[in-house]
Amino acid sequence: MRFSLASTLFCLAALLHAGNASAQSLSCGGMLSGVGDSKFSVVQKCGEPMSKDFVCVPRPQVAWVLSPYPGGPAQQVITQQCVPMEDWVYHRGQGNFLGIVRFYNGAVESVRDGDRVR
Repeated sequence: MRFSLASTLFCLAALLHAGNASAQSLSCGGMLSGVGDSKFSVVQKCGEPMSKDFVCVPRPQVAWVLSPYPGGPAQQVITQQCVPMEDWVYHRGQGNFLGIVRFYNGAVESVRDGDRVR
């Protein structure tokens, strides 16, 4: 069976997209918490986390600096700015990965797996 480059790329893109979708939610007793959910919603679905940590996440910020000379070119400056976020860690049971829910401005920004619990 021969596959064209286009069909191979389409299949690869579909697999990558499916992987990202499943990594962006936390299953709690048959209910899912995911990106955009509020802290209240996550607590209602999953209960209180085993820990809560405030983190500073560096994010690039772009600014333009005007030349002090008339007609001089502006320069682009990229700096790292600390964006305050909160990580909640959920224990999913022995042999499973910890669930880490990151909040930004009170809503879920991302969900990822942590270490495996032994």
